[in-house]
Amino acid sequence: MASRRAVRVLLFDEADRVLLVRFWDGDRSWWCTPGGGVEPGESDEDAARRELAEESGSVPLELGPCIWTRRHVGVFRGRPFDQSERIYLGRVAAFQPRPSPKALREHDPEDIRWWTTDQLATADDEFAPRRLPQLVERIIHTGPPAAPVDVGV
Repeated sequence: MASRRAVRVLLFDEADRVLLVRFWDGDRSWWCTPGGGVEPGESDEDAARRELAEESGSVPLELGPCIWTRRHVGVFRGRPFDQSERIYLGRVAAFQPRPSPKALREHDPEDIRWWTTDQLATADDEFAPRRLPQLVERIIHTGPPAAPVDVGV
């Protein structure tokens, strides 16, 4: 099993809503920050901008520091994976997500949407990382950490 490098963006709008993408594996689903694999020779910033454009449309992005790291090993759609992620803080003006045709092969349009902290705190949904609602709340109240924090699975 090959290891894959990925980037994600914890993307806030001016109302501190966060953009999340739902992934499906059979009947199971979970929400996580937009992002994906880093292509050979691609910088984290370029990969983050490309992935965000694919999943939500091309938007002017203010990309901030890397705030979290995460490594996840498992099986997705029957295939084993080993993914190391760097999650960056991002800010944008509110917009309506417009997934690309490529993204729509993996996600329904309603699988990419903005969440308020209240919606995160009261949701019965699964998140990746699992503590995402608490982690988002911490970023809003205390700001980004001085160095990237491992947020676990």
